[in-house]
Amino acid sequence: MHTKHIASLTFIAATAVATTGALRHPRPATGSISGTVTYTGTMPKMKPIDMAKEPSCAAQHKSPVMTESAVAGPSNSLEDVVVYISAGDQGSAPATTAARYDQRGCQYVPHVALLQVNQPLEIYNDDKTAHNIHPLAKQNAEWNKSQPPGAPPLKETFAKAEFIPVKCNIHPWMHGYFAVLNTSHATQSGEDGTFSLKGLPPGKYTVTAWQERFGAQSQEVTVGNGDTPKVNFVFKATPY
Repeated sequence: MHTKHIASLTFIAATAVATTGALRHPRPATGSISGTVTYTGTMPKMKPIDMAKEPSCAAQHKSPVMTESAVAGPSNSLEDVVVYISAGDQGSAPATTAARYDQRGCQYVPHVALLQVNQPLEIYNDDKTAHNIHPLAKQNAEWNKSQPPGAPPLKETFAKAEFIPVKCNIHPWMHGYFAVLNTSHATQSGEDGTFSLKGLPPGKYTVTAWQERFGAQSQEVTVGNGDTPKVNFVFKATPY
């Protein structure tokens, strides 16, 4: 038999073995969990923020800035609700990049920052005025740091999962949250209240939705190969 024929047969055999192995040990398909966050009852009225004491920030806003502790969208949807896998997550990946938190126009952007435990956090001051960022942590160490305009970003990490309120000691209207989680499978509801958690291996999960004024709700969900189960959360809103 010619050398070329032998090489060809060897390649075919190797390919067959590799293909058989792939069929015997297929990669597990991943699924996703999606749904909508809505509310019943009466939403609290968000109040306008008076930034007259900080003209450089006031000038950055064409319309009045409103508080953001409960943001409603169309059809009773709730925006910026943190939705995450709170139990059963075996496919979570460690964070590989730093999370960014901006102080812009004397507001925290985003209002709620999603972080993983021990993920680097970089806090920027984009304003022409100093800020004093103060996370009111209970499970993690509480700290309070000044950041003048033009200063390099503050770099921090949090070692424990926790929802941490954040305030500025210079500008009392500035409020936000750090949502420090034990999972990479986390998101926030959009303007229409929808959310999606993707890349979930088959298994049983607990999905939790957290809203800073209305608390948290959890549901158990089973995800199969390629499944896309739906989960909806309904919060009871109160005006005060």
